[in-house]
Amino acid sequence: MSALWINTLGSFQFQARVHGSNALYLKKAPSRVLCCSLLKASTEDGFVVVEDDIHALLEILPRDLQENLRNEPRRNQLLEVVLDLGRLPEARFLGESGGQYLRNTEISLKELEEAQKAVGEFGGDNRAGIEGTLHRISAIRSRKGLVVGLTCRVGRAVTGHVDMVRDLLQYKESILFLGRPGVGKTTVMREIARVLADELHRRVVVVDTSNEIGGDGDVPHAAIGGARRMQVIQPSMQHRVMIEAVENHMPEVVIVDEIGTEAEALACRSIAERGVMLIGTAHGERMGNIIKNPTLSDLVGGIETVTLGDEEARARRSQKSILERKAPPTFPFLIEMRERNYWVTHRTERSVDMLLHGKKPLVEVRKRDDQFKVVIERWTTYDGDGI
Repeated sequence: MSALWINTLGSFQFQARVHGSNALYLKKAPSRVLCCSLLKASTEDGFVVVEDDIHALLEILPRDLQENLRNEPRRNQLLEVVLDLGRLPEARFLGESGGQYLRNTEISLKELEEAQKAVGEFGGDNRAGIEGTLHRISAIRSRKGLVVGLTCRVGRAVTGHVDMVRDLLQYKESILFLGRPGVGKTTVMREIARVLADELHRRVVVVDTSNEIGGDGDVPHAAIGGARRMQVIQPSMQHRVMIEAVENHMPEVVIVDEIGTEAEALACRSIAERGVMLIGTAHGERMGNIIKNPTLSDLVGGIETVTLGDEEARARRSQKSILERKAPPTFPFLIEMRERNYWVTHRTERSVDMLLHGKKPLVEVRKRDDQFKVVIERWTTYDGDGI
């Protein structure tokens, strides 16, 4: 048995003890132990990646696909496996467009049924997990309710993301993350939950709608540290669980993924008005997407049309009807996750006002240099679209 010490980009040190050829036990000395199958000490992103037992995900696949992926040299970069009825099975990898076919025969209905039995029951959002892991299985159904496709996504706990935003956590102000699917929003939520709970000693509650943040099963995954987790039975109930978390469990921080409805946006405002810090993600890639979205615009203060008097319009050199922010933003900070290592940070109130007035706000650009150290470029002119 050998021991390997690895320093992450942050201030943490992990010890990995190797047992046999694959199994690793990773622990943040001297606390909790995580069982995993892979420790990747260096990646193109500069993180230490803990991949929670990829064998558990492979075991739900047809046996020939399991063998193909176990021998795949890029297995460390596996993003998801797609199984669609009557089509060739496909593997997709991080940082690559398109995918790779895993065999030359099509997926059968029997294979889909066996995979479904191995996973278990799907929730109302057609998502399921594998207990004790962060893997996510999503189903596509026919009009008759039959499962005709599965997306088997690899769940990873990643250390290092939080360094991009660690300084903002000290302000105790709410932060909203935007980004396209797959850019790492949920991964950031997990690590922020751990850091806030274990290092900054805050009372943290994670509202986990699809068990994506805390993993499947009744016991939350160790990746969220000492944060508490409230599961949501139906996606439509997320806003109620958010309010319940505040009223019943007295958190200092509430973490919620995928804010997407008006009820959830109103719940966020209600929570913020009670002095609770919110960490959330929303659908969109740029701040303009949120401002223009009538369902979610309240997250950045909401928009209203104001009619100016003649003299005021002349003084501003504008039309008489203009757009204005109507309230303080629910999230004082908004971060556009352009890439895993390239984030644009807004002071929400200032940026919204300038965009509504047809101007380009000044923002912070957060990225990693060649040595993977976080570099913050302040007072950079925003390169996104106007309103």
